Amino acid sequence: MTIVGLIPARQGSERVANKNVRPLSGVPLLAYSIASALESGIFDAGVYVSTDSLEYADVAIQYGARVINRAPESATSTSPDIAWIQAAMEKFYRSADGRPDEFAILRPTSPFRSADTIRRAYKAWTSQKLMFDSLRAMKPVSSHPAKMWRQSASGYLEPLLLQPSDPPWHSSQLASLPVVYEQTASLEIAHTKTAMNGSIAGERIMPFLHPWPESQDINTELDFIVAELLAERGEATLPKVTKYA
Repeated sequence: MTIVGLIPARQGSERVANKNVRPLSGVPLLAYSIASALESGIFDAGVYVSTDSLEYADVAIQYGARVINRAPESATSTSPDIAWIQAAMEKFYRSADGRPDEFAILRPTSPFRSADTIRRAYKAWTSQKLMFDSLRAMKPVSSHPAKMWRQSASGYLEPLLLQPSDPPWHSSQLASLPVVYEQTASLEIAHTKTAMNGSIAGERIMPFLHPWPESQDINTELDFIVAELLAERGEATLPKVTKYA
């Protein structure tokens, strides 16, 4: 069985310009995911950056990754992940090495994800992968959906979720509510056949707990500030990065 590490890094970030190569603690953001993927030692089919940018491709190569060129139509802010993943798999299929059996998605916006975390997730995956279509990193929600509301057409507030009436969840203590998780952007693993069937996750998804601050995601200017503070204060550790060219 072979597995490839895929790092998606399109150029057109709308909330933070050139986010994927913006320096964090003096190093392009993209480089941290490359470093942890390489250090993990699990990607026998290689570590690839999927990008539509020559600049990003150059950064990827400098820090030890290979590059898959992404078509413009699969690199917009509304392009689904499945488009670039299937395109990558078709390129692998036509290559001398062939299509890998499994893939992992390591998004560059999760710079604190460690090589050890990748290894732990892969170990968990390999022990139960026959039961699942994919694995996805999760963390406990910071805001419970039972406390969320939407406005009806008539203007009244109504709970986002269907709730028991005695007592309703929105009037209950948080400790009494069902535990709920939200997905992080840090790590996904799946069978290649799952993606080729039209989904990066499938229906049977295995949870992998990846709590904050290691799961800190960067999508806004505030996220960058938080990440810099986490690194400066030693509250989260950035992977050691090697520049090869």
